Amino acid sequence: MRYVPLVGRILYSLIFLMSGLTVHFSAQGVQFAEAHGVPAASVLVPLSGILEILGALSIILGYRAKLGAWLLVLFLVPVTFTMHAFWAVTDPMQQSIQMSMFLKNLALLGGALLIAYHGAGPLSLDERKQA
Repeated sequence: MRYVPLVGRILYSLIFLMSGLTVHFSAQGVQFAEAHGVPAASVLVPLSGILEILGALSIILGYRAKLGAWLLVLFLVPVTFTMHAFWAVTDPMQQSIQMSMFLKNLALLGGALLIAYHGAGPLSLDERKQA
């Protein structure tokens, strides 16, 4: 059971790490944000990618994981309500997709809040500091 939190941290963080490294530093990612009305998307999209990467690495390594989780909260709240506003979409298929993405982000937000409260757990750099 000692390895469960480590595996959970890795699996949870992969989506943020991969998205941060790919989407947020691409022209397509910036264009997508611009299409959703994000101001200064060419600055905010890469900045949000940095938040994702730092938060993900913090949680994976268990180094200041509570702070890393708050970075992901800081990323998730505006992105969820700006980029996945399913209530503003008229096409039924797109509305369904955006609602799924919205709910996925809410679930990720819940996970980040749990990590922000409980920390990284065993097999983490935070645990080694306390020992």
